[in-house]
Amino acid sequence: MEFDSTTPIYIQIAEELRHEILIGALDEGDQVMSTTKYATTYRINPATAAKAFTALVDEGLLVKKRGIGMFVAAGARERLRTTGRARFIQDSLLPVVEEALALGLTPNDLIDAIHTHAQSAETHTKEH
Repeated sequence: MEFDSTTPIYIQIAEELRHEILIGALDEGDQVMSTTKYATTYRINPATAAKAFTALVDEGLLVKKRGIGMFVAAGARERLRTTGRARFIQDSLLPVVEEALALGLTPNDLIDAIHTHAQSAETHTKEH
């Protein structure tokens, strides 16, 4: 993981862990790397990693088992999917639909384009 200089490191760590949970690289019940391990691996302050973990605990995505470490919480992936879907529709899809309608595309044009792209993406995914 490489950190960019524009976003606080703890936010980047939290985003990376959210992504790993969302794609299934980290499953419910999996232990995550300790703050000490993060600090030594990425050469950051342990408090920075701890701040990211605290945010994820507050979101219900990680649970702390005293003396053992941090683990992915039950239902974490579904929680991320639910909030991600709502945010995607609001922030990404609706503005695109509004622009498409302003350009004269019909709802059926949009649906057809989505179906065509989704089928193409599925075929591409199956080939690799």
